[in-house]
Amino acid sequence: MSGVRIAVDAMGGDHAPREVVRGAISYAASHADEVILVGDLPRIEREIADYGHGRPASVRFVDAPDVIGMSDHPAQAIRAKRRSSIVVATNLVREDEADAVVSAGSTGATMAAAIFRLGRIEGIDRPALPAHMVTATGPVMLLDVGANVDSSPDNLVQFAAMGAIFAERVLKVTRPRIGLLNIGEEEEKGDALTREAYTRLRASSLNFVGNVEAHEMIGHAADVVVCDGFVGNVVIKFFEGPTSNRGRWRRSRCSP
Repeated sequence: MSGVRIAVDAMGGDHAPREVVRGAISYAASHADEVILVGDLPRIEREIADYGHGRPASVRFVDAPDVIGMSDHPAQAIRAKRRSSIVVATNLVREDEADAVVSAGSTGATMAAAIFRLGRIEGIDRPALPAHMVTATGPVMLLDVGANVDSSPDNLVQFAAMGAIFAERVLKVTRPRIGLLNIGEEEEKGDALTREAYTRLRASSLNFVGNVEAHEMIGHAADVVVCDGFVGNVVIKFFEGPTSNRGRWRRSRCSP
């Protein structure tokens, strides 16, 4: 079989395993990739039977009876629940039985499993969570959006390097422009973290275009915008909010 082998955490996310199983079945029916559904096997089989579409030959199962909940402490949970769907799915990549792992479950547990079971890339101290923002002229990747509440200037440079590679390889952006999320465009703006990160990004080989204010992301001022996870999480959750709420906020601010 051509394509890649994708281990899918069937027990993670809203309405799992029903929606995850149905999505995986639908994907497998139209792609050459192999899908490995990892989770409580009896429940997965019941969901497939209820779905009524049958199981494509490219879908197989791996039993993992335990589930890591959203309220579980990530690091403790992956140690205590070694047969959880997130851990078993990640181990399939570690054991070269899968090429990638996908989970809509606990973000912290997914990242903890990746760190402890797969390890870090050389030169990268911490992973980062990216988010894609759609603009009229192309996507903007914002990272970190929540993996690291506290980050160092070196972390931000590493986030920028990872974002640049992803933008080049996946988004097909030639020499992506790197911006640093800040409260102003001037070099001296920001707190100690962003000022030092600015200096290091400017000295790097990356295509650094300087500070970027939040509203400039929508204007595609950079292809990759970096920040610490606290700031990034606040930004992305604002954009996730209902449009009607933002409209009311604008009206109240403009009222005399």
